[in-house]
Parts: sequence; structure tokens; C-alpha cells
Amino acid sequence: MKGEDDMAGTREYEDLNKNLEIVDGHAVKAPEDYQDPEELYQALIARVRKYHPSADITMIEKAYQIGKEAHKNQFRKSGEPYIIHPLWVAIILADLEMDKETIVAGMLHDVVEDTTMTLDEISAEFGEEVALLVDGVTKLGQLNYSQDKLEAQAENLRKMFLAMAKDIRVIIVKLADRLHNMRTMEFMTPAKQKEKSRETMDIYAPIAQRLGISKIKTELDDLSLKYYQPEVYNQLVHDLNARKTEREEFVQQIVAEVSKHMKNADIEAKVYGRVKHFFSIYKKMVNQNKTLDQVYDLFAVRIIVDSVKDCYAALGVIHEMYTPIPGRFKDYIAMPKANMYQSLHTTLIGPSGQPFEIQIRTEEMHKTAEYGIAAHWKYKETGGSNTKGLNTQEEKLNWLRQILEWQRDMSDNREFLSLLKGDLDLFQEDVYCFTPNGDVKNLPNGSTPVDFAYAIHSAVGNKMVGARVNGKLVNIDYKIQNGDRIEILTSQNSKGPSRDWLNIVKSTQAKSKINSWFKKEYKEDNIIRGKDLISAYCKSKGINLPDIIKPKYQQIVQKKYGFRDWDAVLAAIGHGGLKEGQVVNRLLEEYEKEHKKEITDENILEKISEANKQRVHIAKSKSGIVVKGINDMAVRFSKCCNPVPGDEIVGFVTRGRGMSIHRTDCINIINLSDVERSRLITAEWEDNDLEEGGQYLAELKIFADDRRGLLLDVSKVFTEEKIDVKSMNTRTSKKGTATMEMGFVVHGREELNRVIGKLRQIENVIDIERTTG
Repeated sequence: MKGEDDMAGTREYEDLNKNLEIVDGHAVKAPEDYQDPEELYQALIARVRKYHPSADITMIEKAYQIGKEAHKNQFRKSGEPYIIHPLWVAIILADLEMDKETIVAGMLHDVVEDTTMTLDEISAEFGEEVALLVDGVTKLGQLNYSQDKLEAQAENLRKMFLAMAKDIRVIIVKLADRLHNMRTMEFMTPAKQKEKSRETMDIYAPIAQRLGISKIKTELDDLSLKYYQPEVYNQLVHDLNARKTEREEFVQQIVAEVSKHMKNADIEAKVYGRVKHFFSIYKKMVNQNKTLDQVYDLFAVRIIVDSVKDCYAALGVIHEMYTPIPGRFKDYIAMPKANMYQSLHTTLIGPSGQPFEIQIRTEEMHKTAEYGIAAHWKYKETGGSNTKGLNTQEEKLNWLRQILEWQRDMSDNREFLSLLKGDLDLFQEDVYCFTPNGDVKNLPNGSTPVDFAYAIHSAVGNKMVGARVNGKLVNIDYKIQNGDRIEILTSQNSKGPSRDWLNIVKSTQAKSKINSWFKKEYKEDNIIRGKDLISAYCKSKGINLPDIIKPKYQQIVQKKYGFRDWDAVLAAIGHGGLKEGQVVNRLLEEYEKEHKKEITDENILEKISEANKQRVHIAKSKSGIVVKGINDMAVRFSKCCNPVPGDEIVGFVTRGRGMSIHRTDCINIINLSDVERSRLITAEWEDNDLEEGGQYLAELKIFADDRRGLLLDVSKVFTEEKIDVKSMNTRTSKKGTATMEMGFVVHGREELNRVIGKLRQIENVIDIERTTG
């Protein structure tokens, strides 16, 4: 049986893990146990009913009957009726709890290409929404991913991301289609297995990762390894099975111990464990040049709790039970990954000295981790409480918008492909740093202040002349560390970026923007050079240039290569991004065809809404602030020092954003220039007007001599006071001094002082201070 938390797609892997997951519920017959299409269809409906008991399945039933009829004389290489494949695609989509339109599109995704049924017929039967999804998947199915044709591969990827911009469900259906094809790859020739596995590793698995759909991503990874490097895969299966019983006992012991301690701490929690996935283990072995026995942490235990507060409370319990490995704690709750993933990760030493990882998250975080962007269509179907719905999640996919920006700016396919593959790196770790205003930026590990500057804006990077990190001047090749506060120094007299910067930046975004600057700066020279190269090439080949240089041919070719105008094509030839022979041969093809309808694909690219990022704001009082001599001015609380009722405060009149309220000891207020100080105005709390139940974010730094159980003792204070912890970051210096940064909600200064008083009484605590900017 495949449990809902099962993360592998092979019989061997299921065998290895089936006893490791501790889950409630009863056994349900798995779809792979069915042979008849009718029974498989009933399994599909059972899946849909599981997450949407009252679903209207009329449309799904109709799609099944039409699909079965359309494919009735078709068979797969396995000998099965072809309808088995679209049924499985629909089941995978139901496992992701997708809406009925997506499931129907999955059922019909091959009918336009492989049968006589048309898009108009699909639209008439199921509506335009389903027809658009089927059309999108059909077009992606016609793409050619041959590695030997770099130009075709880049062009295909451009089209794929355009389809994603139009409706991400197109890609989700395509991922489900690819997953089932990979599951049945055994019926393909070895050459086809390697080809499909390679493109799955290069394209589909990374996209699933970026969309946060780990449920599909991990299985694609493992199946790709199985067919691309069968010897490696089989050896890994053999080695893991050799000590299977020992590993099962270890994980079961950890699960039992953790479950018992969670219960004793009155934390409602589901606990289960697993061996990490084949591909993940293999990458660790390759990247770290280690054997399987030398791999650091083969096991992961997952704890699912009810609230964010319980996540941190559970972390305290875990660190009391086992010894944490320094530098291996990551708070993805306070600082989520780019694909919306949230969880606490900590690596520990087990009872027998074996390292293992624990992940702690809420049920909602778990759904996002498993289903990613796909999780947010079920609300449309079920009318659930997530009123933010899809738009909020799509707004978080800055990565997709960035790719689309590249597509508009890239002057050659080779560079676009290089940047894309770099950005799709699954094993690229991020570092988290802060702007002077406290906004979080996540960058690839090894990034420099130059990367940071371009992450803010191209204009900042292009005018950059230096940087301060944590208030100190640093070299521009400084490697950013987690928690660094970075200020970029700019000058209007700057002549622009240096080509040397390309050797020190890490992010694909920075490389793209630097290259873009140079191309624009020298565009005129490149255009002239491009014209000369085309003219010389035509002369050498005996081609009459005026015959092929017609505007109608130029438009076709420039769109073929993804350029906005002909000058961009010439500039690309001039700086070496395109070969003049490629372009001339394309023009010659159009000339020889005598006429060809111009491509009109403009409508395919719909702009993604650049809505402002929505942030979760803690409820404040209506204001609760009295400002001397000013009425009805918009008031907001500064994030640099987070004032709470009872603090001595001052107002700062901003330009166009009302008044910001700061603590009088805020470092940003202390460092104001004489001119800026003229904007300060007296302000005070008006206790009588404070909204009942008003909440305020407070931040503390706790300094202590590190010891076992310290984190648990700190967590207990917040639990006893019923304080809602919003974020926590801990680090320990080489000298053994622990620094804990806590963000939490209080109702006023009195409550805050009470918490600080209790924290000071904890053994080994040296000092506590408020964050002041």
C-alpha cells in the first residue's frame, strides 16, 4: 500500500519505508492493485471524495467516458489500453487535491494530439477553462528537449514558462503526465529511458521543486536516478536494504521516544520517520565525496503540531532530549523558502551516536510542503476558509516573474538556458540577510554585497560603490552570512558595474542584470558589428542580402529567437550571443517559402500581477497614540524597534506615509541628522484609548553561557506566560556564548517587563536587551 505520506515511486523504496511511517487510519486498496479501467476510475472517484465528499463528479464522469471512447483503439507500449495513462494522470492530480477542471484536463490531455477530438469540442462539452488547460498541455507535449539542440531546448523552455504565466495548472498537469510516464519507463528502450530521465532531472523535477510540490519532485528524482544511472540506483537499493532492519528499529525508537515526550509536554503531535530519498542520499554522496556509511544524516523524523507556538515548544523539548549539532538549526518558519516552504529543521545526535534530522511544522505548513502551489486550488472547489486563495500564493512566486523578465531581456538562448539551469539548482542553499529597514532578502549561499544590491534593484547595483555590513565597511567580495544587515553605498558618479563583478557574484539575477547593462551600454557598437557580420557572411555564401533582409522575414526570425526588435538580433550577433550564419539561414528559409503567416503569439504572454507583497501584520490598536498639535494623521509603528505601550516614544513625520512611531532609544532615531531631527514630534501613549486586546510585536536578544536545556527553559517562560512566539533564531559562538533572538506578541510594557524578569532568572543568562534598530 502507498500511504499518503509515502515519498517514493518504486516498489523497492516502498518496501524500505513502509514500516517507518507511523500514521493513523485504515488500509485502502491502492490504485496500482486495479487492472480494469472501470475499477481504476472508481479509485479516482474515491480519491476525489476523500478530500471533497460533496463533489459533483458529473464532469469527471463525462470526461472519462469521452476519453475512453476517443482512445478505444489505442494501446501503450506496456500493452495496456491507452485510457489507463490519462486515468493515472487524473489520480495523481487528485492526490494533489486539485479542482475538477484540472482533473478533467488531465483525463483529456492527450485527446487533441492523439485522436480526432478538437479543442472546440472540448470547449463545448466542458467549458473554455478546461479547453485552455488541454491546449496548454498539448503544446507542451509538442516541445523537443533534445540536449543536442540547445537552441530548441531554450526556445521550448521559454514556451513552458509562458504557459506557466498563463495558468500554472498547465504545468501541474504536465508534471503529473511526466510522473506517470516515468513510473512506466520500464517499457521503453534504454536509450529512451536515459533521454527522458535526463530531461526530467534537468527540467521537470526542478520546476516541481520551485513550485513547492515535493510530493512529485521527490519521486521524479528517484525514478530519474533509477533509469539514468541504473547501476548506481541498484547498488543504493542493495546497500540500504542490507541494513534495513537496523534502520527501521532506529527510526521506530526515535519516533516512540519523541511521541512520549511530546505527550508529557502536553503538545498534540503526529510523529513519523523515514529514510531520506534515494536521489537526496546520492547527491550527498557525490557532493561530499562519501560512501553511504559516511553520509551524515540518512534519517528524518517529522513532527506535525497544531500551531506555530507548538513548533517552537516542540523544538525546546527535542533539544532537551538529544544533543543538537551546532550550526545545523534552520528556522524556515520565520524565514520561509522562496517556494513557500516553512518548517523548523534541526540535526541531532541519536542515542547510539547516529545523526538524524527532525523537521517540525504545522498541518498547514505540511500541506504546503507536500503540494506547494497546487494546494491552493482545492479552496475554489470546496469553498474553504483560505480567502487569500491563489493570488496570494502566486504573488510569492517571484522566481516565475524573474524568469519572465529574463525572457524579455535575454539577447540569446544560450545565456537564458545557462541562467535558468543555474537558478533551478535544487541543492543551492540560501542565506538570509536584512536591508537597513529590516526587510528580509534570501540569496544563494556565497552571495556578495553586489548580489544584494541587484536583488534590491538594477539601479542600486549599477550605481554601487561600496557596502556596509552590520555597520562596518566591507569589500564587495565579502561572503554574506545569515542575519547580516547590509547597506549599499551608491554614487551618481559611478560609471556602472565592472566586468570583474561577474567573477564574484553568485546569483543568476545579478549576473543577468550585469550582462544586461553591458549589452545596453555597448548596444550601438554591437548593432554595427552585427550588420557587418551578416553582410560578410552573405557575401561569402553568394547570398543576395537585399532579397532576405525584408521586414516581414525579420519579424518572423526575431520572434523565433525571442527578441523584441531587429536591432536586438543584430546586437546579439555583435556580442557573440548568436551566430550570423544561424540568422541568415533562418532568413533564407523564410525567403524560399515565399510567404508565411506572421507569428502572432503576443497574446500568450499575460502579465503576472505585480501586486504588492502581502505581509502578515500583527493587530495594533486603532492607534493609541497622542501626537502633540496634530489630529487625524496616519500613524504606524516602526519595525526597527517595535514600541509597545509603556515605552517612551517619539513620532517621526515621513514623506507621504504619515507618522512612524519609534522608541526614544531606537538607534535610527539616535543617528538622525540635524535636518532629519526637525521632523521629530512629541508623542505619547493614550492608555484610555488603547483598543482592548491590542497586540504588539516585541523583540529581545538573550545572551547566555550555552548549556544543555537552555532553549527548553527559555521556551517554558513563553509557554507559562501564554505568549505567542513569532520567530526565534539561535547561534552559539566558538567561546560558548549563546545568542537567542526572539520575536513575540505582548499587550504592553508591563507584560514585556514580566517576561524579561523571568528570563533573567534562568540559569546562565548573562544579559537581555530590546532590539533598537
